[in-house]
Amino acid sequence: MGPPGSGKGTVSARIIKHFGMKHLSSGDLLRDNMQKKTEVGILAKSYIDQGWLIPDDIMTRLMLNELKGLDRYNWLLDGFPRTVAQAEALDKECQIDTVIDLDVPFETIKCRLTARWIHPASGRVYNLEFSPPRVQGIDDITGEPLVQRDDDKPETVTKRLQAYDAQTKPVLEYYRAKGLLKSFSGTETNKIWPHIYAFLHTKLPDVSQKDAAIPR
Repeated sequence: MGPPGSGKGTVSARIIKHFGMKHLSSGDLLRDNMQKKTEVGILAKSYIDQGWLIPDDIMTRLMLNELKGLDRYNWLLDGFPRTVAQAEALDKECQIDTVIDLDVPFETIKCRLTARWIHPASGRVYNLEFSPPRVQGIDDITGEPLVQRDDDKPETVTKRLQAYDAQTKPVLEYYRAKGLLKSFSGTETNKIWPHIYAFLHTKLPDVSQKDAAIPR
């Protein structure tokens, strides 16, 4: 867990590489559905364009449906559950072993997110601070123009962070009360990661040298 732009994607990729889990990202799943213009995708886009969070029943339906095919694996949920109702729905279907919370200051995230531009066709992401394109506004490889996702625009980012905070604090408390929550604070993913790695390594072997996603 962590606010949009807290580094969940980067941390998730590293967890998958080292610990061989199946990755289920609510953001990727939503974008996939929006691109394919599925019923859920069209519905979700109307909320995102307003800077609102997606209603519980839509997210829960989407995620639990995907989880059905992963019961033989260790898996990592990224961006779900975001509300107590979602967490309770998940608990009815699955047993959660641990919850990692990325505690990154909102100001850090705001700078990070509004600096993000993408090349829509390939999904390549540029960050004006850390990994800018060679020519401003242009994709390095194709020379095509970069765009800023609607949800990376400053006014939407502020709205999303406020909505995330209001909705997610109860979820953190929900998992804290169950003794499952482990929080990691910082402003840089590379400094937070070694602590997350050490924590997970007490629970799972590092399989980065072997085939990932080994059925348990």
